[in-house]
Amino acid sequence: MDLLSNMALGFQTAFSPENLAYCFLGVFLGTFIGVLPGIGALAAVSMILPVTFYLSPTAALVMLAGVYYGAEYGGSIASILLNLPGTPSAAVTCLDGYPMAQQGRAGEALFMTTVASFVGGSVGIVLLMGFAPLLSQVALAFGAADYFAVMLFGLLAASAISQGTPIKGIVMVVLGVLIGCIGADLETGADRFTMGFHNLFDGVSIIALAMGLFGISEIIASIRGSQRQPPKVITFRSMLPRPGELKRSILPMARGATIGSFFGTLPGTGQTIAAFMSYAVEKKVSRTPERFGKGAIEGIMGPESANNAAAQTAFIPTLTMGIPGAATMALMLGALMIHGITPGPMLMTSQPQLFWGLVASFWIGNVLLVILNVPLIGLWVRILTVPYHLLYPAILVLICIGVYSVNNNVFDVYLALAFGVIGYTMRVLGFEPAPLLIGFVLGPMIEENFRRAMLMARGDYLSLFDRPISATLLALCALLLAWTFYTTARQAFRRPRPEPEAAV
Repeated sequence: MDLLSNMALGFQTAFSPENLAYCFLGVFLGTFIGVLPGIGALAAVSMILPVTFYLSPTAALVMLAGVYYGAEYGGSIASILLNLPGTPSAAVTCLDGYPMAQQGRAGEALFMTTVASFVGGSVGIVLLMGFAPLLSQVALAFGAADYFAVMLFGLLAASAISQGTPIKGIVMVVLGVLIGCIGADLETGADRFTMGFHNLFDGVSIIALAMGLFGISEIIASIRGSQRQPPKVITFRSMLPRPGELKRSILPMARGATIGSFFGTLPGTGQTIAAFMSYAVEKKVSRTPERFGKGAIEGIMGPESANNAAAQTAFIPTLTMGIPGAATMALMLGALMIHGITPGPMLMTSQPQLFWGLVASFWIGNVLLVILNVPLIGLWVRILTVPYHLLYPAILVLICIGVYSVNNNVFDVYLALAFGVIGYTMRVLGFEPAPLLIGFVLGPMIEENFRRAMLMARGDYLSLFDRPISATLLALCALLLAWTFYTTARQAFRRPRPEPEAAV
């Protein structure tokens, strides 16, 4: 009964004219900014944050939250239509979303993305409503060794994203880790692999890396004659999935929501890791993994569900413990403090109207995203009717603006161009960019948590096996690595040998 009364209070607060208007404005601006390549949720919330200083605390948080998860949804639109990840977490959507658009199924891909986003977001909100304190305690139980083991398992699982042999996936993961090592050392602050470029002291921008590997490499490929099917006339029936695909989408959405909810509650992980982990899991459990990368609906539904579930559950450690799970959540934390509200375990009891009003606004915002975006699918798909010679110069300009706007640094634009050439070269050689990107994201996190675990254990490597969570995950890592080498060796021995020439 307490939950029902709290939700009644929340909806009463969220449905006030002021909060409802700012919720709509937030999701609308978030979606619009998310479509622009390279901007992302962090930049969107940063731009809107000064405006909220003049609003009530509840209206400010409702608007910022709408911008946040609206941008996460909008990022998948450019990924599907143009192979441009609007946000880092939407990069995995490029793998199967863009091939569907090339096959003339862009409307179907966008519609199913909306469904997956709604389902994932709804699961995350339910967990936030009923299990926020419990999930906070679970997140607190994770130590540095456990985080290291989780990240390492994710790193090895990322090799499954590759379309080629597992060894190629591992090579790309290692290359991503090496690129992630560029910049200042975490402990000493010394330069590492900067090659004399002071602009690399803070590391390589993930936006520059993602835009180059996916966006600019696609532009280069299109110049060399890459073709796509023209989009069909968009009707509601044409947006519906093919027979059997809706049934195949149910379990990926459920698994994606579970994975996203788990990683969303862990401080420092977030949507990007959740989306890539979901994709790796879907490819592993699929009976036809060869379809992935060629327009498999599961490759969209799982990651999009995970992405939006993680976006919602990321509020759990932020609101209940005052621990921001990501940079965007740190801005939310700052907004709370600016309005004189201290987040923590007592927030639910000291500020029930704000807490439950915010939770209720999540439901309203998710419904508004569906109402806003399903009618706009036809408009988004019309982008594909623009001729190549007009579309791609405009895309290149948007990429440069998006990359530059993150740090206001022209050097990042040069990096994006360089990674575009590298991405196209990898495409020609049969290497996939997605494992490289997840290696780049997870590498610094693995290093940070491994060093922290070693400092706490005074350099004792066996201490990693003292905790049951880390010991179990490290055992799974060993099994996954052994299985990878076994399957690679089996494929090598099964290759047909060339028949000897007939004797004359």
